[in-house]
Amino acid sequence: MAKRHNLMDEVMELEVFDTHTHLIGEQLSARDFWEIADYFWLSRELQAGGYPSNADKLPEQSRISAFLDAYDATRNTLMNIAFTRIFKDLYGIEIKDEASVREADNAVRETCRRHDWAQQVADKLKVRRYVVNYPHHVSFAGMRDDAVLIPRIDGQLNDWVKRIADSSERSRTFAEAQDELAQLIDTYHVMKCPGVMTTLPRYEAGSTENYAITDAASRDQIMMRLLHCVCERVERRGMLLQIFLGVERTWSKTAAAPANDTERILKLYGLFERYSLPFELVVASELNNMDVVQAAWNFPNVHVGGMWWYNFRTSTYRDSMQYRLEALPAHKNSLIVSDARCIEWTYGKIVLVKKMVAEFLEDQLDKGWIDRETAIKVAKSWLYESALKRYGIGGSH
Repeated sequence: MAKRHNLMDEVMELEVFDTHTHLIGEQLSARDFWEIADYFWLSRELQAGGYPSNADKLPEQSRISAFLDAYDATRNTLMNIAFTRIFKDLYGIEIKDEASVREADNAVRETCRRHDWAQQVADKLKVRRYVVNYPHHVSFAGMRDDAVLIPRIDGQLNDWVKRIADSSERSRTFAEAQDELAQLIDTYHVMKCPGVMTTLPRYEAGSTENYAITDAASRDQIMMRLLHCVCERVERRGMLLQIFLGVERTWSKTAAAPANDTERILKLYGLFERYSLPFELVVASELNNMDVVQAAWNFPNVHVGGMWWYNFRTSTYRDSMQYRLEALPAHKNSLIVSDARCIEWTYGKIVLVKKMVAEFLEDQLDKGWIDRETAIKVAKSWLYESALKRYGIGGSH
């Protein structure tokens, strides 16, 4: 038991690179209790426990009562556990009744006024760097380092596809989109961004095909041709392409869903094969965790990113870590995607990931698959060093 405790302690002291957040540099800290309690992932689980979707419209006392009932009903869920750790570890508060909620609200309002609070939270888990996707979010108030900017281009990509598809002169419009695309990536290169990021919905086109931009071309075929243009420019500028996959929004008007498309990664093999730029694949669908590992095994320039959306569960982390450990050098893997909207949630999620990593590697060590030196080396790469190297960022303080 002492050995397990010691490895846990050592992993908790390792540095972290959070490779995908929604943090806003000028307002990193939550402003009140509800900004933490209403985080999307926790809200989904609370609503399954009976919490009303319009809780923010209720009188405060009714809202607190409804929250406490749902919180008690979901104590077994991972986001509930993360939320509990936030208030226990950062504020020393156990959420158990109305008085504790009001105490927590006062505590969050007080820390929000502290200029050093965000850095203090980051330092508790040694989170050294964070990635954001918008230039106006980069300047991190009160932090030693600003965020790393990996701009997302999916909005522009979708606009270009629509413009080309709707055009009566598709070839000319495609050429115009190519020029705009090149200028955009060149701008980000001048800004010293390590790369660009895009999400991809389900697509019925393969990257090995050379689709002609005619009136017969589908939107997916146009998108794939544009992806080739993105890769060409990104490669020329010595940047990387981060691709987020596995979330579908077409099946419901109100809810996104994970979609385990068995050909999703295969359809990108033509890009991996043709272009030498680094690709970082981040997926939200459970079965695609194996597919991205296989792609990274097949192509030296493909890397596996953190666990996104519906993959943030202990079971999927455990399986994905097993795939990665068996098949890939540690430096080809990053593990942390907090997807957090305030600094407190980066803590709540990353503290659980570190716990998962320590428990997983200790189990591998106990079974004799790896030694302790390898376990620590793997943890360092998964949590921090692989992203540091991939993004070309300077080392720790």
